[in-house]
Amino acid sequence: MLAYILLATSSLFVIVDPIATVPAFLAMTPGDTPEGRVKMARLACAVMAGVLITFAWAGKAIFALLGITLPAFQLAGSIVLLLVSLDMLRAQRSRVQETVEEKEAGASKEDIAITPLAVPMLAGPGAITTAILLQNQANTWPKQVALFFCILLVAAASYLVFRLSAHGARWLSPIALRLATRIMGLLLASLAVQFAFDAIKAVKDQGF
Repeated sequence: MLAYILLATSSLFVIVDPIATVPAFLAMTPGDTPEGRVKMARLACAVMAGVLITFAWAGKAIFALLGITLPAFQLAGSIVLLLVSLDMLRAQRSRVQETVEEKEAGASKEDIAITPLAVPMLAGPGAITTAILLQNQANTWPKQVALFFCILLVAAASYLVFRLSAHGARWLSPIALRLATRIMGLLLASLAVQFAFDAIKAVKDQGF
């Protein structure tokens, strides 16, 4: 059991990799206060945990029911990342749709918490695949429950990383943030293309 918990926690944390996501997180939120960034990080980590738990317990059934393959999900994630990266290359934040409540209040809000931060940057195809594989290895109920808590632990650790970076970002200059925005935009564009290549390769390997 201890070996499984260590395997699940370490592999999920490595594949989620919140530390490597910090520069993009800061670059995509240049005008937000530390409190605003912490709020986005909290929501993103909660959504990430929910997505991984859902796919760990019902991933295969969901894909089979909807007729969705992992390469298709990976390709969709690459499109989302590419759209965000294009805005970042122009030193702009990516816009998302407003909720009904926000429209009624007349507020215009930009938020990257759910997309692309939670999905696909944290809970991307690799993390989802890892969660499903770990679920397959959980051949007893205690291990399945342990996987649930391992995902929550990784989400909490990711939130801590983002929280520390959000409060530490107050000393970063606007010029540095704009430079980081464009650099991370280029890297995200490359990552998006790589996701697309991986999806196409997987489709070819599966003979579709």
